Amino acid sequence: MRWTFDSREVKPGMGFIALKGEKVDGHAFIDKAKAAGAVDIIDGLDELQARAKARRRALSATVVGVTGSAGKTTTKELLKTFLSVAGKTSGTEGNFNNHIGLPLTILNCPDDAEFLVLEMGSNHPGEIAALCEIAEPDVGVVTGVGTAHLEFFGSRAGIAEEKGALLAAAKDFGIYPAWDDFAAVLGTRGDDAIGVTADRSPLAGSSDPLPPHFADNAALAFAVAARFGVTAEAARQALAGFALPGARWRKVEKDGVVFIDDTYNANPDSMIAALDALAAMPCTGRRMAVLGDMFELGPESFALHRKVFEHAQALPIRLVVGVGETSSRCPCHRAFATLADLKAVFADETRTGDVVLLKASHGMHLGELLV
Repeated sequence: MRWTFDSREVKPGMGFIALKGEKVDGHAFIDKAKAAGAVDIIDGLDELQARAKARRRALSATVVGVTGSAGKTTTKELLKTFLSVAGKTSGTEGNFNNHIGLPLTILNCPDDAEFLVLEMGSNHPGEIAALCEIAEPDVGVVTGVGTAHLEFFGSRAGIAEEKGALLAAAKDFGIYPAWDDFAAVLGTRGDDAIGVTADRSPLAGSSDPLPPHFADNAALAFAVAARFGVTAEAARQALAGFALPGARWRKVEKDGVVFIDDTYNANPDSMIAALDALAAMPCTGRRMAVLGDMFELGPESFALHRKVFEHAQALPIRLVVGVGETSSRCPCHRAFATLADLKAVFADETRTGDVVLLKASHGMHLGELLV
């Protein structure tokens, strides 16, 4: 049975989940859902999570959990791609990675799935452990310990503790990046936690679908898939036609300018990785980085922003643009306090042959520059 939160999506035989939100109470749409053919109703968050936990225990699929400060969605999508070589694979769609989205993904997992890949997000201590209580992962993957949501964890050590909860909960084994500076901490979180080196063999001869800085994510995903019999050659072939969802390194050509739309989200680590990738891209015009504010970085926010902009200035990037209250105060060639200010002149800032990176936290809406 398929489940949905949206009564407009209900079709005969589906189930409807009625939750009370900040703006809308799903209970007001139960009658509409039933009229559309809903055959079962979940009433509230507690029942949703309880049903998901029971559903997970009824599944025969191997459950793989994925978390980390950056690269969760990329790694999750690569895991789905690689594991599909070994068997029918289901997993998180979009960014349904919280206490509501994860249970929905479990409920919608097909009975005959052999693998279920679950992205797990967290911005407060204890949330990964709570998700693991529902998902009961067989395998855990941590993509790294960065500075995302630093405001709520206080330190990177606190983030490592949070992400490491997935490795501790994994019943079979866990995977983490040996190149991370918190690798020693992560390695102590699970009895069978395995540090993975950046082996890029799955991408050999087939790197076009991914920018270079995502190769580490592929190494982590392949380390899991290899445990289930997927060869490097099969993984490489599976990458044919691979595309990341949403505004993640999406190439858009407009009036002779190549834009890299990477506006889905941002933190200092992903910013620096994206800048390095931009600097390595071939370009007949100028390389330009339009960088907007990053949110939830806490008291160190300005210092972390400044670090990103100083890194950008040291690279072969001709024009660095800062947008937003914090970014506009950092070292850059052009500064705009608001997106509206930049929009007014943006068309005049680009030229044919330029390659332009757009990156910021999603709430900055930097992607509107391409509309």
